[in-house]
Amino acid sequence: MGDPASASQLLAARLQIPPIPYSHAAGSWIFASTGQRYLDASSGIINVNIGHAHPTVVEALRDQVGICTYASPGSLLASGMEQLAAATARAVHRPDDRVMFTPTGTHAVEAAIALARLVQRSRGEKNRHRVLTASLGYHGNSAFVLALSGHRSRRPHEDDSFGIGPAFDPPYPGQHLDCPYPTCRVECAQAVRDAIVDAGPDSVAAVLMEPVNGTTGGGYTPPPGYLRAVREICDEYGVLLIHDEVLTGLGRTGLPLASHHASEVRADIVTLSKGLGAGYVPLAATMIALDLAEDILSSGAWLPLMGTMSATPLQARAGLAVLSVLDELGALDREQVRGAAVTQVVAEVTRDLPVVTDVRGVGYFHGIELAPGTVGEALRITRSNGLLLYPFVGYRRGGGGEGLLVAPPLNATDADLDYLGQALRASLVRLAEGVG
Repeated sequence: MGDPASASQLLAARLQIPPIPYSHAAGSWIFASTGQRYLDASSGIINVNIGHAHPTVVEALRDQVGICTYASPGSLLASGMEQLAAATARAVHRPDDRVMFTPTGTHAVEAAIALARLVQRSRGEKNRHRVLTASLGYHGNSAFVLALSGHRSRRPHEDDSFGIGPAFDPPYPGQHLDCPYPTCRVECAQAVRDAIVDAGPDSVAAVLMEPVNGTTGGGYTPPPGYLRAVREICDEYGVLLIHDEVLTGLGRTGLPLASHHASEVRADIVTLSKGLGAGYVPLAATMIALDLAEDILSSGAWLPLMGTMSATPLQARAGLAVLSVLDELGALDREQVRGAAVTQVVAEVTRDLPVVTDVRGVGYFHGIELAPGTVGEALRITRSNGLLLYPFVGYRRGGGGEGLLVAPPLNATDADLDYLGQALRASLVRLAEGVG
């Protein structure tokens, strides 16, 4: 008979194990049709940041559906999106930024690149079009940004890559080739400088990077001072700095932006998405510093097109509701790092297990690197113990590398985290016994 999934008319990416029939979801939990419940320990795909069916968002959506779900901002006053723009800028402590809304993180990154090029051209830098990226990273799933991204297992065929690709190595173990130090340190930012020089500074519009690596490498964090050094290098060459915070923004790393873990590293342009829509609606934001936005507008250039399903009243209500919940949680506080309990859980459940080869991450986002060939079994065991986790694979230069992402909702309760710790520890011990 073959695989039953092959009979489905739906084409969709799948994990190493079959999907679960479910009845509903609430808070940090998914309830299967069988009655079993599963802790959503990776927040969907690191996006259900305030849990499922949050009453504040559900109420806002129900109310707005009865009023108006779609209104083109070119024809009808986008008062809701105006409010959301201001609220989003305040949420990430960039209160004067101008904000462009699109449906997805991919759209947000493409808009960021378009805006960076427009800024350079508005300043008379007609030849600055190149965008430099790291050899490990992910910036969206269009052919263009996949070609730019360092997602080795998803990069387009060489013939389909438009002649572009990553330009520099990031400062992570095994990722920075020819690193002269035992472990990467701030001086590894020299790789960015070299990439700008090699490309020709007069041709480079922007450097696009993740302040904390996302799903491609499982939460690698840069060494102290690295982000600031990259900022200074960009300034030296007149290159704009774009921070892709699609995954890390709005509290995932314990602060409103991942870049807030460092000092003096303010990007020129920032992208947000996963934490803004939070799984309720497709919603993303591209934020640009006020002076740069004014450069574009004063030049008379057309702004990038946003798309049909951008800036709708339904998105506005959902986004405002999500931000209000995040604010109540304290997730938008720049002074208080959240997520220490998750970090402690991950450290405790992975101790003294040879099957765990590394643990990394920050706040509510952690990667557990596993021994080769074990991630499929790890997914099966964790699911049998009531955990839904998301894998990361293929991040090593040779194509190997695998692990699990632990990223519960930002409002996971103490009881949720207790369950996470017990179930994950039991799962990893069982995995280790099977490997041994």
